Amino acid sequence: MTLSTGTRLGPYEILAPLGAGGMGEVYRARDERLKRDVAIKVLPAELAADADRRMRFEREARAASGLSHPNILTIYDIGSADSMIYIAMELIDGGTLKDLVASGPLPTKKLLEIGVQIADGLAEAHAAGIVHRDLKPQNVMVSKHGYVKILDFGLAKLVTPEERELSVAQTAVDATRPGMVMGTVGYMSPEQAAGRPIDFRSDQFSFGSILYELATGKRAFERSTTAETLTAIIREEPAPVAQLNPKVPAPVRWLVERCLTKDPEDRFGTTKDLARDLASIRDHLSEAPGEVTGQFAAPAKPRPRVWPILLGAALLAAVGVGAFAAGKRLGGAPPPSFRQLTFQRGEIYSARFAPDGQTVLYAAAWEGRPVEILVGRLESPESRPFGLKGADVFAISPSGEIAVSIGRRYGGPFIRTGTLARIGITGGGTPREVQEDVHWGDWSPDGANLAIVRDAGARNRLEYPIGKVIYETDGWVSNPRVSRGGDVVAFLDHPARGDDGGSVAIVDRAGKKKTLTRDFATEGGLAWSPNGNEIWFTAAEVGGNRALYAVTPSGAMRIVTRVTGNLTLHDVSRDGRVLIAHDTLRSGILVLSPGDQKERDLSWLDWSAVQDLSTDGKSLLFSESGEGGGQGYSTYLRSMDGSPPVRLGEGSAQSLSPDGKWAIAILHPGSDRQAVLLPTGAGEPKPLTSEGLVVADAQWVPDGKHVLLTASEPGHGNRLYLIAAEGGKVKPLTPLGYRAFARTLSPDGKWVTVTGPDRKAYLYPLEGGEPAPIPGLNETEIPVGWTSDGRFLYVTRPGEYPARVYRLEVSTGKRELWKELTPPDPAGIFGIRAPRVASDGKSYVYSYNRILSDLFLADGVK
Repeated sequence: MTLSTGTRLGPYEILAPLGAGGMGEVYRARDERLKRDVAIKVLPAELAADADRRMRFEREARAASGLSHPNILTIYDIGSADSMIYIAMELIDGGTLKDLVASGPLPTKKLLEIGVQIADGLAEAHAAGIVHRDLKPQNVMVSKHGYVKILDFGLAKLVTPEERELSVAQTAVDATRPGMVMGTVGYMSPEQAAGRPIDFRSDQFSFGSILYELATGKRAFERSTTAETLTAIIREEPAPVAQLNPKVPAPVRWLVERCLTKDPEDRFGTTKDLARDLASIRDHLSEAPGEVTGQFAAPAKPRPRVWPILLGAALLAAVGVGAFAAGKRLGGAPPPSFRQLTFQRGEIYSARFAPDGQTVLYAAAWEGRPVEILVGRLESPESRPFGLKGADVFAISPSGEIAVSIGRRYGGPFIRTGTLARIGITGGGTPREVQEDVHWGDWSPDGANLAIVRDAGARNRLEYPIGKVIYETDGWVSNPRVSRGGDVVAFLDHPARGDDGGSVAIVDRAGKKKTLTRDFATEGGLAWSPNGNEIWFTAAEVGGNRALYAVTPSGAMRIVTRVTGNLTLHDVSRDGRVLIAHDTLRSGILVLSPGDQKERDLSWLDWSAVQDLSTDGKSLLFSESGEGGGQGYSTYLRSMDGSPPVRLGEGSAQSLSPDGKWAIAILHPGSDRQAVLLPTGAGEPKPLTSEGLVVADAQWVPDGKHVLLTASEPGHGNRLYLIAAEGGKVKPLTPLGYRAFARTLSPDGKWVTVTGPDRKAYLYPLEGGEPAPIPGLNETEIPVGWTSDGRFLYVTRPGEYPARVYRLEVSTGKRELWKELTPPDPAGIFGIRAPRVASDGKSYVYSYNRILSDLFLADGVK
């Protein structure tokens, strides 16, 4: 390594070497401008003089920087200094796939999780016309949380239809000579090894070689010399996967064999199809309780036409074999039984077993009334009030002391907050207050301490015990539950405010956190299993119908039970009984069109959430983020006249451009959240952000040429950024800790309403300067829009029902009631989303959220 610690390359300070390879040296470096660590790949001076080598190095940056996908390494910058060329890129905390497979074959579940992510990243690159050409385990990183990143598009080539007819550069047989080999011997495709023209299917062969190695622990084509290896790739077949590892399921073996066919025509027609089939194998095989042990004979040369039939048959057989094995292992145990405990209409907030195991305390808001705590017995369908209205149950200690939340109120989407207090299980008396503004809480096993979740400034904290921060996030934490031993807290980790997607994680008292699962589209409800060896939770990979899953502290996950509809886990007793709610969730849209006197319902699917209204008040932009919206959600545009909506594309809707021609949506809303522009008419989507930012909110500036972002860099808090709609660098506007209220840019584009690090609301000048307090705005209110003359803000109190909307004069703080929004059926209403008002005030739209819950006692859950 040629650079020492402290050396500067442009704006970057070298911190430590990370490694070296044929394409250059890699260092850990610090970018003080954005206060983040990056990886720097450097082409040494003596090689930078080689025009061909330099061209290849720069091509790596151009190829990779044009891609925006969570499984492809993000390129931040390319530059030169002191006769060196460098690329600044995303720093991954983890190791290569080569390191991971060094100890032998991977378990099928892990193989599939990694394989699906690689395939998804490749599919994105191939759709953009980019072929990697050097896919190998050394060029795939796996983070400590299990996320996959494809590296080194240094040998990539932008493939056009005309270029596919041309020959590629001659393949060198010296695998160690830098700058010559177009690919790495051992992972090349036959056409690549023979020097023939290649396309995306060459990467499919290399991908098959990687899957083969992950499944068997051995390379598919490894011989004593380079020449023999190339010959084997072109002419020979690898040893059958089943021979080396009989535990690999047949569908996995067949997919590997199809990727490794010598004729490119026999591989997949598109890499998207490959990724879809691999994901289908993962999802179906995960439903089988036991490992499938390769009982199926694959055809010698699978062809594209027979593949779907073979895959479908294998999946059905795999699930059947797994179910049979599970039944035998459990001695023919019957499925779980469910007995309904509640019968009124409304939402159940929480439910817990009392220490006697026969009494249940739960909090519910029945028939549109405020929430209160109720007490029921398992042998009776009747419940009685506990004596605390406006309260919720957090946890019950072994000695019978209840941790409750009093003054329970709306704290943001999916979040409620209140004052943590303690009271005896017999009730009576006044609860002893402990801590204000607590979202969640749980007792330690001995009842001596509490784990709580609360906000601190712009960040969300998990504390255990109270006052000791063991985890902090820009997103939010829910459902913390302390382990039986009291040394670990399990919780649901949501990366984005306003979205209930996320993963399951654990953290110990020292603050060492471990993510146990992949990201789910929605998750809510968590508890430790009866023996404390697993964490049970309810979640859904796609849509909104959650099933009951289990995961061990080591990350082994299984599905416990699934029913029609949505489940929310509330508690698990030590003898194995489960309190679980069956929830029906809906979000609807009510509108008042210009000239109408009565609101109309323009709901579409199951979770219609309005986001914006066109400047003329005739069209509304909304998201479908439930079961109907699919994976990644869907963005729709609909006329206020009630005609059917138009699906604009994938993503969570954000904002309509002033001319109505473009909508902003956020892709991957449950994970890395990237903004994209969707045309409302003819045209193609345009990525808006690709610089490693995680976007919380995006809204058009009134000039129609810029977009205001609330976003964060990994490991840092939110701030406001400005970016040109045509693309380019993002410009930071505020210090860390500021968030914009959605769709609240003033009509002249000079001001936006924000929350600051102190969680107070301000008017922030886009042209620079100090934020100004908003006179007359109460701490519990939020701004939701402006009048067209910029004199008034529309403000409301989230979680209030009915929702009162006021016009607040910005210069004086004077207010007047503008509208009172009341959906006709109050049962189960748990929130009215911020309304969007047309500039002339003659039309408006808003969404309401409803949950109707029934509490069940589940017995026989294993």
